Amino acid sequence: MTDTATRIAKLASTRILVLDGAMGTMIQELKLNEEDYRGEQFKDWHCDLKGNNDLLAVTQPHLIKEIHLAYLKAGADIIETNTFNATAISMADYDMQDHVEQINLCAAKLAREAADQISAQDPAKPRFVAGVLGPTSRTASISPDVNDPGKRNVDFDELVETYTQATKALIKGKVDIIMLETIFDTLNAKAAAFAVDAVFEELGLTLPVMISGTITDASGRTLSGQTTEAFYYSLRHVKPIAFGLNCALGPDLLRQYVAELSRVSECLVSAHPNAGLPNEFGEYDMQAAEMAEHIEEWAKSGLVNIVGGCCGSTPEHIRALSRAVAGAAPRKLPNVKVKLRLSGLEPFVH
Repeated sequence: MTDTATRIAKLASTRILVLDGAMGTMIQELKLNEEDYRGEQFKDWHCDLKGNNDLLAVTQPHLIKEIHLAYLKAGADIIETNTFNATAISMADYDMQDHVEQINLCAAKLAREAADQISAQDPAKPRFVAGVLGPTSRTASISPDVNDPGKRNVDFDELVETYTQATKALIKGKVDIIMLETIFDTLNAKAAAFAVDAVFEELGLTLPVMISGTITDASGRTLSGQTTEAFYYSLRHVKPIAFGLNCALGPDLLRQYVAELSRVSECLVSAHPNAGLPNEFGEYDMQAAEMAEHIEEWAKSGLVNIVGGCCGSTPEHIRALSRAVAGAAPRKLPNVKVKLRLSGLEPFVH
């Protein structure tokens, strides 16, 4: 276990840690225009850049740092880099594949500066930076053409290449953790995990890894079809410091799947749900107090070690969550018996 992993594990043994909330929600509230996204660096770019939130780490760094600081001041122990779409595959939507390293590096440095700034003000409460590797805009397991089940618009090697590039830049920016987030396709996640492990070996270092998947709807499965337990068994070999669920559902609907994960996970359990489900305008209506009430019940039930917010959450939500879990005992790691654990779409334990 690395020094950082040891520190996080020690903290997590005494209290529930708090992750930050949504970056995209905060950026939307700024109501930025095309010129804001372009900045001086890309004012003559040949296609529209509005909506490329990750690019703001380069063109509007002060805004991104202020969002990080707001979450840290609200009580977050761990903040996530603004790199959810900062892979060559996703950046191809803006023809910005060649700027992936720059975006990841700038984003990591901003989060590092913010975390160090707040940690210096309160050394008794260290803050950590999770370098985010998002799911990309493609899926390696599912055909994009209903008439051709065997068709794919990305393959494993392509995913490994793009994740390798992003991981190296995040590490260069001095993140503490690598976080595979909002996983809807386990094969994509396996490519990310393979890339991360290869980068660790190449650089001669190891950082703790967090994995967070997405149960896409009431079916209780990821988009590629796995149940929560099967999803965990597919990736437990990575030996992450924390395994969790985020996005898609609010805390009310996500609870049963967090409980399932809590039962089987040999490592810390994290969860950062949405602020409810989006309304007809795509907005999230669950207020901070209501969300905190759900998370408090999770904490009292011993389900979680790390909690935060995803879509629709704000510093107000994180402040409420932080208060709700303060003093609550963290989930105790279960004594899992040694058995053969395999997974397809369903788990197989023998």
